[in-house]
Amino acid sequence: MDNFYNKLYSLQDLKYKEFHQKLIKKEIIGIRTPKLKEIAKNISKHNYIEYINNCEHKYYEDTIIHGLIITYLNSDFNEIIKLFDDFIPYIDNWATCDIVVGNFKIFKKNKEVGYKKIVEYVNSNNEFEIRVGLVLLLNYYIEPKYLNDIFKICDSINNKKYYCKMAIAWLISICYIKYPTETCKYLLNNKLDKWTYNKAISKIVESNRISNKEEIKKLKQYS
Repeated sequence: MDNFYNKLYSLQDLKYKEFHQKLIKKEIIGIRTPKLKEIAKNISKHNYIEYINNCEHKYYEDTIIHGLIITYLNSDFNEIIKLFDDFIPYIDNWATCDIVVGNFKIFKKNKEVGYKKIVEYVNSNNEFEIRVGLVLLLNYYIEPKYLNDIFKICDSINNKKYYCKMAIAWLISICYIKYPTETCKYLLNNKLDKWTYNKAISKIVESNRISNKEEIKKLKQYS
């Protein structure tokens, strides 16, 4: 793997590293996401098992490449999910979670069996495994068939960790953007803690895709 890490360093962008290092704690080389996707896609077509078995997970980049490789595989859903489940313990920051999950297009073609896996993820005690499930819902399941299930999941999660609660707020905000009437009904009758609820309201208001910002602001809880 030494040659591989040397290659990664040859792609280093120091300005990007300086900016991105402020956002996550894991050590960063400084490589932009499109290049990481290009590397991962290429490995997925060739010696991906060798990479997965030998990856040292020393950096943000080698870890995210591991995850992205899995999302590019053209194989049986259950086989891919087994590899992904083995990868989840290496997710220790929001960026790795969101970039890998956002690239996991296989869930589009495996909605029902995929949803069963999501239920497992959101019932975990691990902050980032829960976030994986929530971001999967956000990317691939915001549609009428799953909307009420999404709201029930948001109500059922008791994990108080920051990146879990932020994912709930983000998910609800996207639900509102796509289905404002249904989501507004949920916001008027939910089991969210005040912080998560208010963060969801804030993220809705921050969106450039809604016009009734003042009306939404009135839903904030102050006591």
